[in-house]
Amino acid sequence: MKSWIKGEFMGYNKPNSAEHAQNAMTFSGSELFKRTFEEGMAMVEETATYLDGKGRAESKLLPSKAALAYAGESMRLTTRLMQVASWLLVQRAVAEGEMTIDEAGKEKYRLGAREICRGRRTENADLLPPKLLDLLERSMQLYERVERLDQLLYGKEQAPPVGLHAQLNRLHAAFGNAAE
Repeated sequence: MKSWIKGEFMGYNKPNSAEHAQNAMTFSGSELFKRTFEEGMAMVEETATYLDGKGRAESKLLPSKAALAYAGESMRLTTRLMQVASWLLVQRAVAEGEMTIDEAGKEKYRLGAREICRGRRTENADLLPPKLLDLLERSMQLYERVERLDQLLYGKEQAPPVGLHAQLNRLHAAFGNAAE
C-alpha cells in the first residue's frame, strides 16, 4: 500500500490498466477511502439539513437577483454532492465485493456532470448566505479530490458528449438574462 501511495497514486508513475485495477482495489479498502466516504456522506447530510431548514428561510429573505443565484447555486451544490455520493457508493460496492473493478470503471459509474459541477458561480453569488458559500467551497474541494481519485483509479475521463457545451451556454444565457 505505501508504495502505491508514494508511487502511482501520487502521480509519480502513470499506471497501466492492470495497475488501475489494482489501485482501485487497494483504494476501495483503504483508510483514505473510509475517511473520504464519511466526509462525503456527512456533507450530503449537512447540506440537506441546511437547504431544508435554515437555508430555505434565508433564501426567502434574499432580493430577487440573489434568490435566483441561490436557486442556481443550490442546484449546483446538490448535483455536485450527488455525483460524489454516487461515486463513493460505487467504490464501497467494490470494497464489499458487490461490484467488479471493470464494472466500476464504466463511464456510467464514473464521476459525472463535470460541466455543471465545475462551472463558474452565477452573478450575485456574493449576496448569498455565508453557510451556502461555505458549503459550495467545501463541496468543490471534495468534488475536485474525488475527480482526481477517479482519474487516478480509472484513467482520464472521456470528452463530454457533443452539444453539451452548447446546451449549457444556452442555459447560462437564459438564466443570465433572467437575473438582470
